[in-house]
Amino acid sequence: MGILREAGIPIESVRGPYGGYRVGRGLRPPPLMFSATEALGLVMAVLDGHHDAGDAGSPVGAALGKIVRALPEPVAHQAEAVRQATAPAPDRSAARPDPDTTAALVRAASEHRRVRLRYRSEAGTEWETDVDPWAVVVRHGRWYLLCWSHRASGRRAYRIDRILTVEPLTEDFVPPAGLDPVAVLEEHLGEGWEYRAEVLIDAPADRIAYCIPRTLGRLEPAVAGCRLIGTTSNPWWYAEQLATVPAAFRVVGGPEVRHAVRELGHRLLAAADEPEGKP
Repeated sequence: MGILREAGIPIESVRGPYGGYRVGRGLRPPPLMFSATEALGLVMAVLDGHHDAGDAGSPVGAALGKIVRALPEPVAHQAEAVRQATAPAPDRSAARPDPDTTAALVRAASEHRRVRLRYRSEAGTEWETDVDPWAVVVRHGRWYLLCWSHRASGRRAYRIDRILTVEPLTEDFVPPAGLDPVAVLEEHLGEGWEYRAEVLIDAPADRIAYCIPRTLGRLEPAVAGCRLIGTTSNPWWYAEQLATVPAAFRVVGGPEVRHAVRELGHRLLAAADEPEGKP
């Protein structure tokens, strides 16, 4: 009763054998009759605009949680699943997926139902694949479907804004035990790119792991510190990320990344030079 009163809901007590508690006069609860697509659209809008909306302790997260709790159970389950699979730092310029497509994928993941996707790659190529949808994950403003692709016979992360159609199939699947969707997506996004990188870092992994995102690759123990092994589609971006590591390092594999690190070093040295003619 105290919680309801703190929320501004008038609660009256009635004495006697037929007494009890009742909602007082003047309460007009707002309508919260959302469809699955409307609920997902609301969650998507909040997550795109507020990086802490997945944190129930933040004001935005708490407000979103109240809305989710007021929804009918089937719809609330889908909305909460998306809210909890959120990584911080949204990008306002990121492409927005279709709410109907997102709702269909969240529903399939919740029901452990295989689906058939039609997908358009970044190059514009279209193809179909049957997938086991594990989770819908929000990362830096982009929405991904983390899944097992039967076309590729492997784990994949598909951009939801590039999914053209979703067709539910009759087959069920069992998701991996103990799946951490955000962690698995981060790890997956650091694999399979065009340019490889191998970096020796003069510090133990447990000391510098906090500043090495999984998208850079994996850390392995080495004789004098640790070894970072990864891939990238952009050696210049990779070099800039390495420059933030608070320890000495050396690129021992990947000529493209080594060249980018060398060029970045020249730029930084030039930026520290005194201007010519200055006394």
